[in-house]
Order: sequence, then C-alpha cells, then structure tokens
Amino acid sequence: MPHIVVADPIHPEGIERLLKTPGVTVDHPGNAANKPLAERLRLADGLIVRGTPVDEALLMHAERLRVVCRHGVGYDLVDVPVLTRRGIALMITPEANAASVAEHALMLMLTLSRNTVQVAAAVRRGEWRARGQSSTFELGGRQVLVIGFGRIGTRVARLSAAFGMRVAIHDPYMPAGTIRGAGYEAAVDRDSGLATADIVTIHAPANETTRGMVNAAFLSRMKAGSVLINTARGTLIDENALEAALRSGHLAAAGLDVLSVEPLTKPISMLALDNLVVTPHVAASTAEGLRRMAWDSAGNVLEFLAGQFDRDAVINREVLQQP
Repeated sequence: MPHIVVADPIHPEGIERLLKTPGVTVDHPGNAANKPLAERLRLADGLIVRGTPVDEALLMHAERLRVVCRHGVGYDLVDVPVLTRRGIALMITPEANAASVAEHALMLMLTLSRNTVQVAAAVRRGEWRARGQSSTFELGGRQVLVIGFGRIGTRVARLSAAFGMRVAIHDPYMPAGTIRGAGYEAAVDRDSGLATADIVTIHAPANETTRGMVNAAFLSRMKAGSVLINTARGTLIDENALEAALRSGHLAAAGLDVLSVEPLTKPISMLALDNLVVTPHVAASTAEGLRRMAWDSAGNVLEFLAGQFDRDAVINREVLQQP
C-alpha cells in the first residue's frame, strides 16, 4: 500500500485527491503526527514539498522513497544529484502556474510603466496631481525581450503581443525557426537583443549555467532607460549590480517577484529605491494556480507510483532507466 507524505500545506483539493485514492495512505499537515519530517518519511513511497528543502540528510531516512514532487516548477531547494544517485525521481507541475506567473510579469510591466505604486501612494497623501505622471509610458509599440521560451515565456510573449509590443525571444535551446514560426523575432545574439529592448523579462530556470547571469556586464548591455522584470528565480540576478544600475539611472526601473535570499528576514538597501517594485514570490499564488499545483502534485505522485506518469514532468529522467 503506497504511503505519501505531504510536507507543507497545499490546497485542500490536492489533499482530497490523495485521500480519495483507494489503497493509498496519506500523511499531510492536517493529520500529521508531531514528529520530525525525517521520521515521518521512514515509510514514505512518495513526497510532496512546497518550501521544504530536500537534501541528503533528510533522504537518508527515506529508504522506501521513489518519487518527490515539487509543488511548482522551481527546485532550488532540492538536491537533484542526491535524488538521482538514490534512484528517486523528481517531478514538478510544469503547466499549473504558467498562466499566473505570466500575468504577474505583465502586471509588473504595467505597474512600472505607469508608476502605479508612487502615484497611488501620492493620492493617499492627498496629492491628486501626483508628480512623475509625465514619465509614464505605454507598453504598445515598445520592444520586449523575453529570455526563456518555455511554458511561461511563451505565454508572456503572447500577452505582450496582445498589448501591441514588439516581441523578441532569446532562448539558446530553442531553434530560431521555431521562434519565428510562432510569430516573434529570434534574438539569437543575446547582447544585441539587450541593446534594443525597452523591457527585458526573465523566464529561465536557475541552474549552473544561469545563476548570476544578470550581472554587471549583462546590465551594462541593456538599453539605457530600459526596464528589467524577473519572475523566475532570484539567484539569476546579481543584486548588487542591479542596485548600482538602478541608482545610476542606467535602468529606469525593475520589477522582481523573487530575491536571491528568501524569505526576506532583514532589510536590503535596494528596497529604498523608488524605481524598484518587489513582490514576495507570489506570482504563482493565485487561487487558480495554487489549486492546479496541488492537484497536479497529487496526480504526479499517484501516477508515478502506479507506473503511468508524464515523463515531461520528471526532471532527472535518467532515474527512469534504473531498475
């Protein structure tokens, strides 16, 4: 009888899907015994995590574990090599939050282009004619560079085009013909794309090749007065370099849903900047997104343990070749 542990609170529909599956037992935050997670994992065949780190120290107690599902798409907190070495599959919920994150990226573009935060604050101070309104701009006609043409990046491209923006895509893993076939400009050379973009929006995974890629050199190649959006992972950006670019005026503004260190436990200096908007990693956390991520997390684990699952949702596919 498969036993599944849900480490973090998820939407009730995901828990209900697990509980209604015949022959499955479920340890979830609503019924969990007051024991450390490591002890709860001793009999686990499947594990669902949202914000809980999964490392070697935790896995050494999980001798039966066959699959871990990350509630979402990022897996920075999961030690993938250790999972692979132990023959444990890592799954994500690829489609579940894409629409929510894409809309959040557009929201940040609109917020910065219309100076919404400062103008709304001025009204609360009694300033009906708020300063800075003349510096706002329309998205229509602007050039946006979408870095990463995956499930979220493709949606951001469509939404941007719907606003009348000129859309260029940079993705070294996507054929230029595929990008052009989708109706967008292929920015094969990233630096050339940065030099002409009014807005750059990041939708790349965090891995060995991308961490810290938005550094001083990257920012210096961006068009003067342009805007940076990041709803991917905070570790993609050198925040000291970003702060310098914002303070110097080389970048007009930046909108971030993620930071390099989360959660934010102490103030950081760039939060004092008026041309920076930060949201607390909530892009995926709409009612619809949370429901879909919970439902898909439950489904991924159940289907994997039943031997019928979506291979595209598996990160370390090499484990599928292991006996």
